[in-house]
Amino acid sequence: MIGSGIFSISGNQAATVAGPAVIISFVIAAIVCVLAAACYAELSSTIPVSGSAYTFSYVTFGEMWAWLVGWALVLELVTAAAIVARVWSAYFLATLDGFGVTLPAGVAKFFGPNAEVNLVAPVLLLILTALIVTGTKLSARVLTVVVIAKVAVILLVVIVGAAHINMANYHPFVPMARAAPATASPTLLGWILDSSFGSFGIMGIFTAASSIVFAYIGFDLIATASEDARSPRKTVPQGMLLGVGAVTILYIAMAVVLVGMRPYGKLGGSAPVSEAMAAVGVGWAAKVVNLGALLALMTVIMVVLIAQSRVLFNMGRDGLLPKSLGRVSRVYSSPARAAAAAGLAALALTLYPKVLDLEELLVIGALFCFAFCAIGVLTLRRSEPNLERGFRVPMVPLIPLLSLGATLWLMLNMKTSTWTKFGIWMAIGLAIYGLYGRWHSRLANEDSWDFDIGDTDPGTGGLQAIRPDPNELRAVRTPPHEQHKPSRGKHMRN
Repeated sequence: MIGSGIFSISGNQAATVAGPAVIISFVIAAIVCVLAAACYAELSSTIPVSGSAYTFSYVTFGEMWAWLVGWALVLELVTAAAIVARVWSAYFLATLDGFGVTLPAGVAKFFGPNAEVNLVAPVLLLILTALIVTGTKLSARVLTVVVIAKVAVILLVVIVGAAHINMANYHPFVPMARAAPATASPTLLGWILDSSFGSFGIMGIFTAASSIVFAYIGFDLIATASEDARSPRKTVPQGMLLGVGAVTILYIAMAVVLVGMRPYGKLGGSAPVSEAMAAVGVGWAAKVVNLGALLALMTVIMVVLIAQSRVLFNMGRDGLLPKSLGRVSRVYSSPARAAAAAGLAALALTLYPKVLDLEELLVIGALFCFAFCAIGVLTLRRSEPNLERGFRVPMVPLIPLLSLGATLWLMLNMKTSTWTKFGIWMAIGLAIYGLYGRWHSRLANEDSWDFDIGDTDPGTGGLQAIRPDPNELRAVRTPPHEQHKPSRGKHMRN
């Protein structure tokens, strides 16, 4: 969760959209994500299978809706990996400059985040993809060390930066609203109301919050690896809720310090946090921030690629994508093909020079999944009230309805150009489902789905719904030789 959202987006949104009131934007985004995390926590404790919102939707709504949610997840995760890899290259340059290493202009032009040809981001993605393909155990060890380091960096920024706060930088807290340029894309709400809200002012706070959700995305990805957890009914909900709570405190504290250190109009650089530290005369801290940002962004990419591999793995296992993606490598005991596909897709997208402009596209994909999870809680409470739930959302239906309403409100505050791109992406997804997924899925070919001919990995077998107790739903995987012929290919939903 701690990545480019706090090291990059916070300063940019303050400089161009919300001003010092970006602090309120962080609070609003946190509220939306806490509500969504509660819904995710209940669903993940009820359906402890990898795949996150895709799997939840499959069990709750059926195959076609699950495909749409999974397709939105693919958009979210591929875009996240590509964008963060580009931001990583910006902090890579800043780190080199901080230690007195200046690259020749002819070389530096290939390193910047907005470079026409960026060489750093693709190489980084190749290395991390190779790490993930070889198994998550090594990745988890690396992540543990790096997460401790990046949290320490944020605490350093808060402590050191607090001593350099200038209260004048908080005024005006909510800058006067500015009209949007004639060429700017309006928000969907502005288009509906035939009004251009522009930037800053009250509406600027909500517009910034829609983008700042990017900083909190990550809690939802925990559920993509439920099958990697020892006690997913307990630990996955705990990880989500504690994670959101911890980063909310860190983010708001850092936003308060960042805006207080430097006038908001000067926070729009490529590395806002380290630039602000350098501007107040603590250059040594700026170097530490750059190193911390490199580590933080690297962990974000790793987690995103792991999550993407699990989503593709489940979609392949269900036949909605080629079956080869739904197999576990005999060598690495990981979904190596799905991980390789995720990494290569992110690598291809990061070669696009304007990939940083797709930030809102990532957020709308995540919010789309948030909305389905809120509806999913209500649907399962009605259709399967007696299922075992490791975590239960309090005050149902109020909390899920608030989550749904808050999610839709943020989606309305996103640009019409983002909605257009999202609509095109979902239309492509529907076409793929209609031409391939619908006819090759496990549900459509249940009678002919045979483990013996490689329809699923022989080492893992297939998912079955096991109900030893009428009040419990458990999804387990059994080897093919232990299954009876009539149950071959039975899907969890059946």
